[in-house]
Amino acid sequence: MYTGPSSGDNRFAPIDLSAAYNRIIAKLDTQDGSDRLVANKHLLLTGNHELWGLPFVFGPNDGNANIIVLKEGPVTINFPQPLHDRQLVFVHAADFKVNSAAEDGIIRPMPGTPRLGETVCEYKLHYDDNTTATFPIRRRYQISEFQVKWGENSFEAVKHIKPRTMQANSDIPRGISPSIPWGQSQLRTTFQGFGAVMHHWLYALNNPHPEKNLVGLTMQPIDGTALIFGITRSDLSSNPFNWEPRKKVRYQSESEKPALNPYGDNPNIRIDLGEVISVSPALHYNHATWLDNANPSLPHPARNEWIIEYTAHPEARLILEDGPVRAIELHELEALPEFESLEPATRRVTLRIVDLKSGSTVAAKLHVHGESGEYIAPINGHRLPNPHWFEDYGAEHVQGHHFSAYVPGAAEFKLPLGDIYVEVTKGFETRPVRRRFTVTDTTDTIEIGLDRVLPWRQRGWVTADTHVHFLSPLTALLEGEAEDVNVINLLTSQWGEMFSNLGDFDGKTTIGSTENGGNGEYLVRVGTENRQHILGHISLLGYEGSMILPLCTGGPDESPLGDALEATVTQWARQCREQNGLAVLPHLPNPRAEGAAAIVLGEIDAVEMCSFENKGIDPYSLSDWYRYLNCGYHAPAVGGTDKMSQSTAVGTIRTYALIKDAPFTYEAWMKAVRQGVTFATYGPLLEFRINGYEMGSMIQLTDSGGMLDVVWEVSSVTVPVTRIELVCNGELKEVHAVDPKKGSYAGHWSVPVKQSCWIALRIRGMDAEHGEIIAAHSSAATIIVGGKKCFDANDAVTILEQIEGSTAYVKSLATKADDRTFKHLLMTLTSAHRALHNRMHQHGVMHLHTPADDHHREHPGHGHDHGGHSHRH
Repeated sequence: MYTGPSSGDNRFAPIDLSAAYNRIIAKLDTQDGSDRLVANKHLLLTGNHELWGLPFVFGPNDGNANIIVLKEGPVTINFPQPLHDRQLVFVHAADFKVNSAAEDGIIRPMPGTPRLGETVCEYKLHYDDNTTATFPIRRRYQISEFQVKWGENSFEAVKHIKPRTMQANSDIPRGISPSIPWGQSQLRTTFQGFGAVMHHWLYALNNPHPEKNLVGLTMQPIDGTALIFGITRSDLSSNPFNWEPRKKVRYQSESEKPALNPYGDNPNIRIDLGEVISVSPALHYNHATWLDNANPSLPHPARNEWIIEYTAHPEARLILEDGPVRAIELHELEALPEFESLEPATRRVTLRIVDLKSGSTVAAKLHVHGESGEYIAPINGHRLPNPHWFEDYGAEHVQGHHFSAYVPGAAEFKLPLGDIYVEVTKGFETRPVRRRFTVTDTTDTIEIGLDRVLPWRQRGWVTADTHVHFLSPLTALLEGEAEDVNVINLLTSQWGEMFSNLGDFDGKTTIGSTENGGNGEYLVRVGTENRQHILGHISLLGYEGSMILPLCTGGPDESPLGDALEATVTQWARQCREQNGLAVLPHLPNPRAEGAAAIVLGEIDAVEMCSFENKGIDPYSLSDWYRYLNCGYHAPAVGGTDKMSQSTAVGTIRTYALIKDAPFTYEAWMKAVRQGVTFATYGPLLEFRINGYEMGSMIQLTDSGGMLDVVWEVSSVTVPVTRIELVCNGELKEVHAVDPKKGSYAGHWSVPVKQSCWIALRIRGMDAEHGEIIAAHSSAATIIVGGKKCFDANDAVTILEQIEGSTAYVKSLATKADDRTFKHLLMTLTSAHRALHNRMHQHGVMHLHTPADDHHREHPGHGHDHGGHSHRH
């Protein structure tokens, strides 16, 4: 095990104890120590070691290693040359001593384990002027036992293994097996003594007279047995185990090697009398374009530049191996051109975020960094937020190298003196703030004002994320308020043998509602995402009563091995709606299978555009959605993130739903979604009406059709808008190019219609990282001409094929449950197949059948071509 670098200097020197050894470790028996000690003697230290950066010599590592057992009488060591060192550093330990308990199990008096303050031995320093200095060596002060109860560590001695920085298991490169459990790795730091069974204690005895000639040492047993392994003399100015608070330096490496690595047994950067806490890339924010920019680029790591954070003794050395090995005194770093000390973050400052109109504090997403781009977390926030799946233990957001914290209106920071850079964001209707502030030694508070500049909430629009995982409900409430998302749907689900948020579901409580003690403006409701790896997923929102089970079925990816298929997406959706819930087809289109049947049977209330990779609304998702609209199915659009880690912010893509003529409640929100008065967005906000009707409406025209008056308004304070498009039956009908700098736009089109169709508004915008994206999309308004619903033959065939494929899976590969369940599954799929197939018959559509689903016998007399499984009606 790595315990410290080789010092290679004259600060320390081990003392030769060979003349004082009185036992051989391998031969220790119960005459020498306790049964417990003898049973663990093979774990005692032998050979040469570096402990906490100090060198020690413990004798040969060949089974004949010697030791001093201080038991029967004193042991004296005479130094060949007088010493003038400031400390003698001992590696020693006390043998076990058991407390006696009364018959009732109570120990009286209670000294603890080990026995607090009990003197084990005395160390006496001898000077050549015949004076001495005597030091009692007491349990839990200067010495302790080889094993101690948790919480009964020593006050002046340390365990022989120093605390180390470590990677979370998810950060370890592939191919390297983690050495500790996943949960413990989240600490990112070990503790002293980590990994050892038998603790050897290091104690720095302070020489009170370094100006005198120290010529000898006597060790006298008092009460119990002590074992002395080694002594090293040190001329440090203070205790070698007393480290200073963390500091940071910026380092410009000339090496082209991969990143500096402070982890494990072979680090290429380390500190002997201390520890490297973290090494992270120095970030370039390009403040000239970052400040006061509503949509700036993310920072990029500077080439071979690192922020090194460490804690150490002031006389420690930094050992670098990113080229030729260098050992650099910490106090000399500032003199080297490749190093720059960063101002320590010690000034305690409160950052307050206030609404400019009301003056009250408001929750928001807050980011602070220093001159070198180093992230500065709130005192109660993670300095290294974790971006990995299901490791979301804070209220934070990780976007590449850019970290932020969610705060409930105010947060406490320790800031460096000088310039800091602050970013505050709150959803899509409030202008983002990116400003520089100067912290002085009198700064106590920094106040940032937010201006809500877009009036969509005032007009009745409420925001929602339909798809969030793994947060606690109260964390979800905070993040929702900070991101200005009025409704967070937190979804219980299952991943193999793991379940999430099970205890948070009760089928009735809307957290944040006025009836549950909230302000009613930000709500969290726990629903479920029920999943099957082939047939599909379904988000069941806001339903009442018992949890709809099974959560997952049919085996991996979602449920455990050996699970039989017990439900379909359609059945889950139907049950949700029977329990007054909202059935949403998530992350359209995948898994792309039986969701088609649920839409055909009218069991889906909305389809979800998702935020995978944050690259805007995926054209592939839109292609799938347009098929259903082309065939006349009511499928409003919603936005959901499928948030599973801090790398996704709640509401990155969100739903806007219009609630008219009613107070905002969760039930009113569900009603608005069902009606389809919604749009999904990454930032731009929109309104549009057709002949005065809202999106989601069904507009009836006579057989001759007519002229549609399309009126629209678009605004954005986050993503710059580039184009506003009118989509009709999936095809581009009208385009309005805009100046992205303007921010707000309005217009109208006159659109002639002769046949049934659907129309929707599609917004393109410019994302700083990904270029132009589809940034927003409204739900569709349906135009019915002469009473005939939309129907596209080619799209209908593809939908039918999905249903047939789902049926084929159930019949062939799905693990079957009992016969009744199996038949029920097939009946659901068959009814969807028949419903769409009958519509195709009505429209005279030719299509191919798979052999498993050839249904020509259902329609005798329709003139089928039996040879090729195709027919025309």
